[in-house]
Amino acid sequence: MLIFGTTVFAQLHAVLSLIGIGSGLIVLFGLLTAKPFEGWTRLFLATTVATSATGFGFPFAHLLPSHKVGIISLVVLAVAIFARYGRGLAGPWRRVYVIGTVVALYFNVFVLVVQLFRKIPTLLVSAPTQTEPPFVVTQLVVLGLFVVLGVGAAIRFRAEPAVAG
Repeated sequence: MLIFGTTVFAQLHAVLSLIGIGSGLIVLFGLLTAKPFEGWTRLFLATTVATSATGFGFPFAHLLPSHKVGIISLVVLAVAIFARYGRGLAGPWRRVYVIGTVVALYFNVFVLVVQLFRKIPTLLVSAPTQTEPPFVVTQLVVLGLFVVLGVGAAIRFRAEPAVAG
């Protein structure tokens, strides 16, 4: 049951999503430059979990593809959060965290592209069923970009050198 009207709820969901994407891009930059950006990371993880969770607050009669993406995203986020805060990025958990973070951000951007093709008239006309080449090519380019950035982040965000103490 929605506490707010659908319009307000949809706006809250969209704002959470955009904050998640913006902060996620900053976190991704941090991964690529081996800087953890703790505050941005917490913001990204919190808003991305909230985005995925609030996606289930819209009325629906059956499980939709967006719900499946939300479920997968929440599982990926749970693993990434555990790797970051439960395991402190120790050993292989550092790479698990990086991959989970990049995948979670990709899911948000994937959904953003879907929404852009639904809401922007020019894009809607170019791919009304989202099976047309402009939509498919755009999603493949986004996926390819995230694969390259994810590999780069996994390579660059390595274990920190031991501090003499």
